[in-house]
Amino acid sequence: MEQNTRTHWGMLMLVWTAGLGAAAQYGKISVIFDRLPQLYPGHAAAMGWTVSLVGVLGILFGVVAGLFVSAFGYRRTLVWALWIGATMSALQMLHLPFSLFLVTRMVEGISHLGVVVAGPTLMALLATDKTRGIALTIWSTFFGVAFALLSWFGLPLVQQQGILSLFAAHAAILATLAVVLQIALRDLPVPARTAYPRLSDLPALHFGIYRSPAKLAPAAGWLFYTCCFVAVLTVLPPFIEASVRSFVMGAMPLISIATSMTLGVWLLRHMPGVRLTQMGFLLCAAAMVWLMAMPGSPLACFTLAGAFGLVQGGSFSAVPQLNPAASDQSESNGAMSQAGNMGNAIGTPLMVSVIALGGYQGLVLMVAVLFLCGALVHQILASLRARALPIGGC
Repeated sequence: MEQNTRTHWGMLMLVWTAGLGAAAQYGKISVIFDRLPQLYPGHAAAMGWTVSLVGVLGILFGVVAGLFVSAFGYRRTLVWALWIGATMSALQMLHLPFSLFLVTRMVEGISHLGVVVAGPTLMALLATDKTRGIALTIWSTFFGVAFALLSWFGLPLVQQQGILSLFAAHAAILATLAVVLQIALRDLPVPARTAYPRLSDLPALHFGIYRSPAKLAPAAGWLFYTCCFVAVLTVLPPFIEASVRSFVMGAMPLISIATSMTLGVWLLRHMPGVRLTQMGFLLCAAAMVWLMAMPGSPLACFTLAGAFGLVQGGSFSAVPQLNPAASDQSESNGAMSQAGNMGNAIGTPLMVSVIALGGYQGLVLMVAVLFLCGALVHQILASLRARALPIGGC
């Protein structure tokens, strides 16, 4: 591989924009979740799956997705993933029957996984050694920025043109990005393709990762974080005053990003990533108690968003801190991808069910408990590392 002598900022931002499109595969449903029954009346019990089905393939193949992408090719993966996503959004624009709509959401999981695996690799290739850290920090913002843009621009589009217009806009954006990136990245040097992994090797790979309290720790906490992040942004809006709802939901992801890149970076100079993650989880739980006492409080929502940022920054920093070897970091990152998709898949259906049974109070209590569990699982795994025991060891 040739080393870049300059950073290709234009192409780098194009790849980041593809990441926004991938995040919008979750966000486009989350921001209209309270309106979706207008499109599909009579399916309230299954509505949570409209968000979470995108993560099913990530649950199954998150750990080894990088191996498959490396074999297929990073540029080809990114472009084809965008075309698949554009096609599914175009089909959704046709107001499919609910069962077929769910099928398109599952197929979008192929698109989503392809972009989030190929994207950061290509971002790194487009940067120099000095700017690679900045490039990947920019990449890490794609989820929060996409949610903010959807709140600020997607919702007004829906109000003026209807729900289906959002799917049409998403399809057009992804198709345009696929064409542009196909041309822009054609001369980019990329790693040689590798052999496809054997399916028979997958169980052993998973077992080795999940027995290690060092490789597993970031993913274990990330599961509880992702179970709450998308779900809270999806189900919380109806409980916030309508006059400030759009502003609050648009600002929350950006506050999370800003906190992670400022206060989180400063705190990481003074404490390890695991401890910062635990602090973030405890602050998240405290914010939920605040929201229980003052339902829909914008200030409490902003505090929750800031605490989200600490969990995010601490979790990603914990990977290299706990796993010095590059191969171990790769496995730990794969486990985080798998746990993230699992959390996204579980979170929204769980929260919808909790609201149906316990209303708003049940929602905030459940989320607070999940945050406390995130802090606790890190403490348990830290104890195992201190005793140098594998999970299941004695």
